[in-house]
Amino acid sequence: MKQLTKAEEDIMQILWQLKRANVKAIINEIVAPKPAYNTVSTIVRILESKGFVGYEKQGKGHVYFPIVEKQDYSNQSINKLVDNYFQGSFKSMVSFFMKKNDMSMKDLESVLNEINKKDS
Repeated sequence: MKQLTKAEEDIMQILWQLKRANVKAIINEIVAPKPAYNTVSTIVRILESKGFVGYEKQGKGHVYFPIVEKQDYSNQSINKLVDNYFQGSFKSMVSFFMKKNDMSMKDLESVLNEINKKDS
């Protein structure tokens, strides 16, 4: 799966939320300053070429929808982060975030409980 730029990821976040949208609806979800219609249209077409977005013709325009699930992209992004910055070690990543974010033992126990629920 290809990596997305910040602008592409921002548009995908909107499409994941809306499920289906034309360019105008996507622009309506963007906080000011709003980009030009052509800018958003170009980004959506790039997402289409990367295989993230599909479309259906509707009247004179198109309605776009995500092909890649948000969870799949999130998993791939996290795995890439761990591989590139923590030598593939989730333990190193958790340790890093604990130290940098001054995570309490209570917070860590909460995370461990969530992990244990998933394994059950």
